[in-house]
Amino acid sequence: ILHGLALHRSLSQFCRNFCLWFVCVDSLVHKQLTKMNLPNVQLLTLEDHETPELLSVKDSRTRGEYCFTITPFVPGFVFQHAPNIRRVTYIDADLCFFDSPHLLLDEFEKSGRSVLITEHGYAPEYDFAATSGRFCVQFLTFNNDSAALEVQKWWQARCLEWCFNRAEDGKFGDQKYLDLWPTLFEKAIYI
Repeated sequence: ILHGLALHRSLSQFCRNFCLWFVCVDSLVHKQLTKMNLPNVQLLTLEDHETPELLSVKDSRTRGEYCFTITPFVPGFVFQHAPNIRRVTYIDADLCFFDSPHLLLDEFEKSGRSVLITEHGYAPEYDFAATSGRFCVQFLTFNNDSAALEVQKWWQARCLEWCFNRAEDGKFGDQKYLDLWPTLFEKAIYI
């Protein structure tokens, strides 16, 4: 919860108009965040959004791996609750802003693409792209359009098939799949 509160504070500092949707993975987190009644926050419970497909793999994954598995479903959870939203940016709870994210979002808007992905930007001595991927899941934007939905559906299917906290056969959690997006979805992806 502390990471999410820091994220909320940083967004509040740099943005006037935002809505931060928390997907609460357990009832304690939901209860605590409900009591806090933070401005610009909407709460979703995981149990209200778990599909039969998600539940079918839940017991085969650790808690962390299951959180990776649900990541491609999160934008859909938000669009389901607010179908008129133009776009959703998935942000890991441990992310903190030091300036307005509008810098990135405005650049993305000008691109005319449907999905924004961000590179890790590893320093050469810490480059783990070969195992953990060129792109980082921590900040992804999906427009509410058919091209973005196609990317989400493809990613959801891959994560249901395999999503573990290890490198194996060119995969790593939910993240290494993003390496394929610029090729598979060339016209939809903005890096």
